[in-house]
Amino acid sequence: MSEAATSFEGLLREALAPVEPPAELVERLEGALRSITEMAADELEAWELSAMRDPRNWARPAAAVVVGGTAGAALIVLRARRRTAATTPNLQGLRQAAERAIEDIEREARKLLGDR
Repeated sequence: MSEAATSFEGLLREALAPVEPPAELVERLEGALRSITEMAADELEAWELSAMRDPRNWARPAAAVVVGGTAGAALIVLRARRRTAATTPNLQGLRQAAERAIEDIEREARKLLGDR
């Protein structure tokens, strides 16, 4: 019975091992997130403040803010994660890894916000 348990545990470890997604998938996801962010920004640019007096007109801009913000944040995290994975994997500690991740997120946020 213990042999079956170790065999089962080995099968579980093998089945649940982390798998890196293909580069094509990451590029497609980044492109989709970029286009969603741009569409949300375009939607917000199209609205006039005078139309915002009526609360019935708030749904589309609110949705654009939520969707665009979420897609932008996901794009920032995706780019920062890719950049972190491309650097040396032997960082000298958790603090350095955290500092580098924060710097990458800040850099990507500045790029995205600077584009608009």
